[in-house]
Amino acid sequence: MAEQASRFEIFRGREAPSLDECGCMTLAGEAPNMIAALPLFAGAGPETGEHVDVPYRRPGMSLARLRLKSGFALPLHSHDCDCLYYIVAGSVELGTETLVSGDGFFVGSEVPYAYVAGPEGAEVLEFRAADTFDIRVRDKSPEGWSRAAQRVREAQDRWACEPPPVRRMP
Repeated sequence: MAEQASRFEIFRGREAPSLDECGCMTLAGEAPNMIAALPLFAGAGPETGEHVDVPYRRPGMSLARLRLKSGFALPLHSHDCDCLYYIVAGSVELGTETLVSGDGFFVGSEVPYAYVAGPEGAEVLEFRAADTFDIRVRDKSPEGWSRAAQRVREAQDRWACEPPPVRRMP
C-alpha cells in the first residue's frame, strides 16, 4: 500500500532551506544577456538585496518566503505554475499599485510579472500548488542588466544596515 501524505504537520521557519538548497526552482528558457551580466551582479557587492527560503514543501505544494531589501527589483519573469502572494510586512510596487502588509496578488501560470520592494523592504509569502517549478526570466538588453547591477552596487551600504520591515496590520 502506498504511503499516504501526512494530514497534519508542523514546520519551523528557522529550519527552512534556502531556495538554492531546496532545489525546487529551475531556470527555463533563454536569457543570454542576463547570463552574460551575472558577473556584474556578483561584483556589485555582498548584499544581494534578497533572501529566499522554503519553509514548507510536500508533493503538489510549496511555500516560499522572500525577504527583500528596500528598492530590490525582481525582474520581469514567469513561472510554470499558479502563484499566490501575500505581503507580510513592508510593501511592494506592482505596476501602478502599491501593496502593503495584508495585501496580496495572484499570478497565473506563464503570466509575466515584476515588482519592486518598497522603501522599508518587504516580506512576502509565495504559495504554490506545486513542489517544483521553473522561472523564466524575460531577457533585457545588456544595458538594462548593467543598469540593474549598478542599482545593486549603489544599494550596498543601505542594504548592509537596513533592518527588516515591520508588520503593520491594515
